[in-house]
Amino acid sequence: MKKLLILLLVCYSTAAFSQTKLVEKVPQVEGKIVIPYEKYVLDNGLTLVIHEDHSDPVVHVDVTYHVGSAREELNKSGFAHFFEHMMFQGSENVGDEEHFKFVTESGGTLNGTTNKDRTNYFETVPSNQLDVMLWLEADRMGFLLPAVTQEKFEVQRSTVKNEKGQNYNNRPYGLFGEVNAASLYPYGHPYSWLTIGKLEDLDRVDVSDLKKFFLRWYGPNNATLTIGGDVNPKEVVKKVEKYFGSIPSGPAVEPMKLAPVTLDKDRYVSYVDNNIRFPLLLFTFPTVPTYHEDEAALDCLSEILGAGKSSYFYKKFVLTQKAIQASTFHPTSELAGEFTMFTLPFPGQKLADFEKQVRDILVEFEANGVTDADIEKFKANYESNTINGLASVRGKVSQLAAYETFRGDPNYIAKDLERYLAVTKEDVIRVFNKYIKGKPAVIQSVLPNAETEPAAPDNYKPATEGENPFPTIDYSELSYNRPNDGKFDRSKKPVPGQSPLVKVPEIWKENWSNGMKIIGTESKEIPTVAIQITLNGGHQLDAKDPGKAGLAQLTASMMNEGTTSLTSEEFQEELRKIGSSISVYAGQNSTTISINTLLKNLDKTLALTEDVLMNPRFDQADFDRNKKQTIEGIKSSETDPAAIASLVYDKLIYGDNHIFSVPSSGVTETVENISLDDVKSFYKKYYSPSVGELVVVGDVSKEEILPKLSFLKNWKGEKVTIPSLKFTNTTGKTKIYLVDKKEAAQSQIRIGYLTDMEYSATGDYYNSYLMNYNLGGAFNSRINLKLREEKGWTYGARSYFDVGENPGPFTATAGVKANATDSSVYEFMTVISDYKENGITPAELEFMKKSIGQKDALSYETPGQKAGFLRRIVHYDLNENYVEDQMKILNKMTKKEIDQIAKDKLKTDQMVILVVGDEASNIEGLRKLGYEIVRLNTKGEPVDGNTMEGGK
Repeated sequence: MKKLLILLLVCYSTAAFSQTKLVEKVPQVEGKIVIPYEKYVLDNGLTLVIHEDHSDPVVHVDVTYHVGSAREELNKSGFAHFFEHMMFQGSENVGDEEHFKFVTESGGTLNGTTNKDRTNYFETVPSNQLDVMLWLEADRMGFLLPAVTQEKFEVQRSTVKNEKGQNYNNRPYGLFGEVNAASLYPYGHPYSWLTIGKLEDLDRVDVSDLKKFFLRWYGPNNATLTIGGDVNPKEVVKKVEKYFGSIPSGPAVEPMKLAPVTLDKDRYVSYVDNNIRFPLLLFTFPTVPTYHEDEAALDCLSEILGAGKSSYFYKKFVLTQKAIQASTFHPTSELAGEFTMFTLPFPGQKLADFEKQVRDILVEFEANGVTDADIEKFKANYESNTINGLASVRGKVSQLAAYETFRGDPNYIAKDLERYLAVTKEDVIRVFNKYIKGKPAVIQSVLPNAETEPAAPDNYKPATEGENPFPTIDYSELSYNRPNDGKFDRSKKPVPGQSPLVKVPEIWKENWSNGMKIIGTESKEIPTVAIQITLNGGHQLDAKDPGKAGLAQLTASMMNEGTTSLTSEEFQEELRKIGSSISVYAGQNSTTISINTLLKNLDKTLALTEDVLMNPRFDQADFDRNKKQTIEGIKSSETDPAAIASLVYDKLIYGDNHIFSVPSSGVTETVENISLDDVKSFYKKYYSPSVGELVVVGDVSKEEILPKLSFLKNWKGEKVTIPSLKFTNTTGKTKIYLVDKKEAAQSQIRIGYLTDMEYSATGDYYNSYLMNYNLGGAFNSRINLKLREEKGWTYGARSYFDVGENPGPFTATAGVKANATDSSVYEFMTVISDYKENGITPAELEFMKKSIGQKDALSYETPGQKAGFLRRIVHYDLNENYVEDQMKILNKMTKKEIDQIAKDKLKTDQMVILVVGDEASNIEGLRKLGYEIVRLNTKGEPVDGNTMEGGK
């Protein structure tokens, strides 16, 4: 009898963990766009999709729950997003903050995202860490609720409020989406609020409400687990059965069906935003859901009207210097879509005039119709974007997960591409007539002040109370059903297998007689080529004439404005026809020409690259427009607290007379001094192969690419001397510098000093990077845990050393809620001082070594990652095996060494403490911290009565 009982238990256990059905297997097809996979369904309803790809020793795990803000109810918004936060706060067998800790110390990355229709959680890790990731995800799917406490609930509620403050209330134009949603959708419609929810809703709920929401929507039968990368599908199935098989199904989830949104007339709405300079005019028409038969044609219409330099909106508003930006876009969701047209007019113009001109564009479009070139460009860009989206295992897994969640078909990528490549001119005209022409819209005006007139007086005010006309959910009968695992002990974290062997990309090098240094690697995963030409100098060259700071960046902007044979519009159109991109931009130390193309269009793209590099157009009208846009952009940044903080902080760090105290874009006074002749002269003097570095990554060999780059090899240019700059730390005694941003919802904090370090892959900089990792370099760092996870004062806080070929600062930074400003400064300085005085703990040292030591598996996967790796080698003249040298340093690093670096580098008595926030409400608290307080204006200049003594 005993033997029979044991046999029955074994059979039951086997059944519990092995009833998994293979639904389909899709192989790779030569010459076709396919993401190969195997699809399974567990007995509890969990869908499992596996993508096998051994190109890199990494694995990506994605759990997508088919629940977003659309499953919330009136007066209970923000739950799905709230749970995105709560799911990282520990579960029954995973301690507080340990989810981030375990993933980070494995060398991986992780996050979660929420939108209207789904929530996903994902990790990318070395392939030996798969068991740990499955254990973590299964524990929060089946064992989260026992670990949810009121204390965690309160901390994360505060964190979400700070996210709302940082990304919405305190950000320029941050509230237009909230106003738009409430105005477009009926009262109570689940799209009538944003995913982040309303603060008043978060304030009225308690932890029990949140638990009920989890029980209703987060069962395995409402989830898709997608795993891709260096895995064996048979082994993956067994592991998933082990970790997820015993989790009970949740309540059945039926598809949500709502009537299409309609408007009976134009709805005019407006609000004042004190953080902006340019007013915003926004038209939004209700359209169709994702995957609707009309979606692709509407996307095409959106591109024709407002994407690229040949678009109607660009020509009507930007080219004529009426607006700094103007565009259209067509985002869609599971239940509805929104066709949006917007303009950001320069100040001093009437929004009513812009409304008329937007309507005139629609009339003009109807008269002109759609051209073959319009369709050609649209299809080329969609195909290019689709292929480039498959560059990483994360990109492929995310696509499989989305197709399974919303189509029930992971193999939808070819069908998706097909419906876009099938769009015709007639389709575009048809959807224009059906959804846009003569149809009512929400017309929103965002105003910089109360004196600015909206496009028309408001005629609509979203309802804020009344009966809910939409269905509600009965949460009363839900209860937690703890999984029964038999003898499986979930309290023990799985032991990872042996770390995978990481192969640094095989590289080739070449140096040309004109001074250009070339480095490349062949990558055959997708048929694309990425080329990066770096010309050293950038903003640093502005030091030769500081009165024209911003010249390097304005010259780069002009390089995007066509060639002597092609106007700016014509040049961009040639690129759009082949789905390629060429962009030129300048930063602090370099100008970069970034080129991306499908392999089949490489020759055409390089011909355009040669033309723009050797024959820039430099047209006066283009210059006038770019200069005006630059100046207005600078003026606009003067209202943004984060931009103000960056500007003032650089002034305090580098000193008033240093070129780096001025942004790369310049300031209004210096840009005003720049002429087109200055741009031409800068190009002639400093666009030269003598300071050039070339990186090639893609589906092309050295022998194939070099002949195609002969125009660069034959390039002649002047010898460039980059000015040598002096860097002196003049901070002196630690002080608080206060910039008054009246009634700011958040305060921006920057703390730091100018170091004497330059970049060194195996020297002082690398050692300092290791030291800072536990202080402010990782999510689980002391600074972030204190200010975000313990106090709930910020959406995120960190510290870092920002150095390159020149010395740069150590900086600690965060945006914090206004009423915690003084407390945040105190905690920042307390945490940094404690780390300096008492050093790293043995546990932190072990965490740092594990985390950084295993990161290499994720370092060379995408073309962008490979390009960054190669650029470091060629720019800093590094040994190709420098990563191995770094690992030796890491493995030998001791607590004593880290502690000494902290004492040397954390100069707590010589730091700038910058606060940009509301002075009236913060000044008394800041005084109590005991530092001298210096008052500055938004340009970093002293104001009258600027110095105030602090007191204990």
